[in-house]
Amino acid sequence: MGSDSYSSGGGGGGGGGGSRARSLALKALVLFGGALILKRLRKSTTRWDHARVVAESLSGEKFSGEQARRDPDNYFNLRMLTCPATEMVDGSKVLYFEQRFYMVKPCPKEMKCDVELSSYAIRDAEEYKNFCDRPKDQRPSAEEVIGDIAEHLTTINLSRCERGKRCLYEGSTSPGGFPNTWNGAAYCTSEVTIHKNGEVHTWDRGYDDDGNQVWGAKAGPYEFKPAPPSSHNEFISPLNFTSPLSLEKKIEGSFVLKE
Repeated sequence: MGSDSYSSGGGGGGGGGGSRARSLALKALVLFGGALILKRLRKSTTRWDHARVVAESLSGEKFSGEQARRDPDNYFNLRMLTCPATEMVDGSKVLYFEQRFYMVKPCPKEMKCDVELSSYAIRDAEEYKNFCDRPKDQRPSAEEVIGDIAEHLTTINLSRCERGKRCLYEGSTSPGGFPNTWNGAAYCTSEVTIHKNGEVHTWDRGYDDDGNQVWGAKAGPYEFKPAPPSSHNEFISPLNFTSPLSLEKKIEGSFVLKE
């Protein structure tokens, strides 16, 4: 019995050691396999995948209500309502947003960015009033949308955020901005940050020839967050007013950029 016990104990010890070795080997294999899959997934992310993610992140209804309650002297509860309008032949996504179009596509290969976000005027903005709130069969057709894309306004070059940051993409207009004459401005600049939690931060500002800021938020970007339906009745959209200038003393932020 003693011999059997000893033999059994020794065998158990050897089995335990072998089991631990197999377990460690299996863990190493899983970790290696996971790293390999992750690497392949990263490599499989194409330039158009970045554009698709940005377009999807911008789409939907978001509000700056939380920021407005926190700092009512500088921010209103604005609604950011964006929706798909059409897709170009080359795959570029066209979104509708507050009397303008956004075109989302990959940055040119020679540029150090991932996504090009450009805004365009609309030939007949009245035809697109409440575009995103309408049933799809009551909106202008895809062909009409393409035909109504007018002059280029701005372009923001977005890059994927570095690891560890809470954002997905961030970027701005090129140095010097773009021509803009609203409210005495000579040019304007824009910054956009898309966060992992669905927030979109935008900072549009206008400057005169001397570099003085003449419109736009001064304390920081507008912070748009997905909001529950209960807050929908509280928002103010400055573009619904006949004269945005009447809000100049109170609204110094985004979405009053059009003349």
